[in-house]
Amino acid sequence: MGLSGWPAAAGVTAGLLAAVLAVAPASAASAPVVAVRPAVSAPSGVRAAYAELENAATGADMWSLTSNKEVPMGSITKVMTAYVVIEAGDLDRMITVPSGITAYDKKYGASTAGLKPGEKLTAHKLLYALLIPSGCDAAYTLAYSYGSGHLPRFIDMMNAAARRLGLTKTRFTDFSGLPDPTETSTYSDARDLLTLGRAAMKSPVFKAIVRLASYHLAAASGQHPAFTWTTTNPLLGHYRGAIGIKTGYTSAAGACLLFEATRGKVTLIGIVLHSGDELSQAGNDAVAMLNWGFSRA
Repeated sequence: MGLSGWPAAAGVTAGLLAAVLAVAPASAASAPVVAVRPAVSAPSGVRAAYAELENAATGADMWSLTSNKEVPMGSITKVMTAYVVIEAGDLDRMITVPSGITAYDKKYGASTAGLKPGEKLTAHKLLYALLIPSGCDAAYTLAYSYGSGHLPRFIDMMNAAARRLGLTKTRFTDFSGLPDPTETSTYSDARDLLTLGRAAMKSPVFKAIVRLASYHLAAASGQHPAFTWTTTNPLLGHYRGAIGIKTGYTSAAGACLLFEATRGKVTLIGIVLHSGDELSQAGNDAVAMLNWGFSRA
């Protein structure tokens, strides 16, 4: 209907209202009028191309946006890398950082934890290097060790874990999420990544690491120097109740964030993919979704 129809409609409405008031009891006429606000059906201001928000305990979908589209997700891939390592166990094994990290990191301009070939760290400490500063050098080192010296073997382990978890729209060709061999060869969708996130957060080891804004590892003589790693997650230390999980970025994936937060007895888990080119925007999208979700919980 055009705007020209509004005055006539208003006149009809006014006439009906006058008729009702003429027959209504005085008590009804003097009753206070309560304004009813329409329910907000979606969070506002979300710029991500693909997103979903769920109840972390039940997996119930609260809101989604093109959540079944297969797209690259950058370093969120490292959640599966960590999941495979933790599932395999033996986290106290001492691992020597292999020489291959140098060429791997240089080829892709990868984010690193500052590891150098020949240094020795336990698998457990390498998980901190993997998940907090998003170290691709740590991902390579863990994949090389748990793949028994064969990187493709570890990638096979990742894809096998994806099948066990029912991630039907997920495929891994790299353990860091880097564009190897192509920018879109490693991919998933929002829904699969939330399933992976919920599975990973069931591990006390994983959960204890991804909630940290920073971590200091003291030097160990003959093994490694001291390290201080700072999270790439824009929510940690800035959004009340944030407890993880992982950022991601490549030129093809854009800024991505798998996140979880708790308020009272409610825990929400969400994902944003392709939130522009800055992780701060992914963080803004996550805040908008969480605020909306907690307001409805």
